[in-house]
Amino acid sequence: MAEAVVELLERAARREAPLEELRALRLALQAVPPAALRARLSDDHLGALFALLSVNDREQVSACVSILERLLQALDPVYVIQNLREELQKGLFHPDDSVKILTISQVGRIVENSDAVTEVLNSPELLRQIINCIGGEKIAVAKEAIRSLSRIAQTQDGLEALFVSSLLSDLKNVMATSDVVRYRVYELIVEISSVSADSLNYCASSGLISELIGELTGDDVLVRATCIEMVTSLAHTPHGRQYLAQQGVIDKISNIIVGAESDPFSGFYLPGFVKFFGNLAVVDSPQQICERYPVFMEKVFEMAESHDPTMIGVAVDTLGILGSNVEGKQVLQKTRSRFQNLLNRIGHQAKNAPTELRLRCLDAISSLLYLPPEQQTEDLLRMTESWFTSLSSQPLELFRSISTQPFPDLHCGALRVFTAIANQPWAQKLMLDSPGFVEYVVDRSVEPDKASKDAKYELVKALVNSKTIAEIFGNQYYLRLRAYLREGPYYVKAVSTTAVEGAE
Repeated sequence: MAEAVVELLERAARREAPLEELRALRLALQAVPPAALRARLSDDHLGALFALLSVNDREQVSACVSILERLLQALDPVYVIQNLREELQKGLFHPDDSVKILTISQVGRIVENSDAVTEVLNSPELLRQIINCIGGEKIAVAKEAIRSLSRIAQTQDGLEALFVSSLLSDLKNVMATSDVVRYRVYELIVEISSVSADSLNYCASSGLISELIGELTGDDVLVRATCIEMVTSLAHTPHGRQYLAQQGVIDKISNIIVGAESDPFSGFYLPGFVKFFGNLAVVDSPQQICERYPVFMEKVFEMAESHDPTMIGVAVDTLGILGSNVEGKQVLQKTRSRFQNLLNRIGHQAKNAPTELRLRCLDAISSLLYLPPEQQTEDLLRMTESWFTSLSSQPLELFRSISTQPFPDLHCGALRVFTAIANQPWAQKLMLDSPGFVEYVVDRSVEPDKASKDAKYELVKALVNSKTIAEIFGNQYYLRLRAYLREGPYYVKAVSTTAVEGAE
């Protein structure tokens, strides 16, 4: 096979390979190991293939890109940058986006190699053109450029090259292309800043984070909505949160939520601002965040109690995030009857709202009700039980009715609710006392697709792994559940047939 590939490569190098042979080469390369390719490849082969990219024939360009992708992956990154620098440079100016993506992804691969990265950093023109690619029309090209530049910034030298050289001016110039491109650069800056405190310091010194924060707290409501997502990403890291707190950004976001009452356009940005605090509460401390910024909790409840499906959805998501750990659950429990009443509304929405909101309600309910075994104190078990009973007059039947509907997403969502409570003794007693419930759990015939079979299997696993299940369910049901678990999610019972003499 390697010999045939080399022969095709030779023909391509002499420009004697028609499109059919290039396609054959593309297929043949898939069967040749990288080591065999490395041993046979020459500079002439690669140079000729890059030269074939210059023709105005999309099919030929596409075939050559696929071939080069395979060949370049087989080569050492140091070799690629030392011997094909000029070809890579030309590739960044190519009118076909697939060639640009090929070239940028190769640069991204090269900078991950400690011996090759210096070669790239000493090629400012190459980096300048990658920065310009952020401003390209095609999002795929821009994304690849962002990915490669983010990799370049993983090292101290890379940070210096991007932020302490003329390349910073190039970044700022490309931002001026359009609003969309400006947000792409902010996306890159946040990605780099999230790596370490050192990376964040370089980005902050460039002034670009200050610009992002300025837009977040500015008057344009649509810009706010876009920028808050990036600032939320920055808040996922401890050094990012510390920076935002030191700059007073968290207080500013809280103040904007307070002022949203009188802003008729607050619906554009309020969901993002509330999500910001929801994410902040989980990665930090729910109690501290809710005590320091009481407007956040108040706004979440207001949104959940409203009649706007968009606002309800965001509030439900946020409550699910907030109540995903015990500290957050205890914060919600302190609101007493207000949260209990809200649970009743969420239970009603899970049954009657449009499908997307029903799914979000089911996911939030699962998150709120789940308790890890090591945290199942009497108080917390009483709390989750009271929350469950607040959802509906007959909550088990509510979710069972949802789980029998012919919509896979809703079906799986209801099964996840059962899985969330499956390791809690009060829920096991409810399941046992509900006529036909255990039979439903071990009945494989009601699961129509893979996702449903997987969801049912997770429920069975949660039940079997509980320490109280054998005592509460009794030996007969416990053994049936164990058998289900042992047989796996996709088990099909064999149907025996009896041979009849004389039958065909």
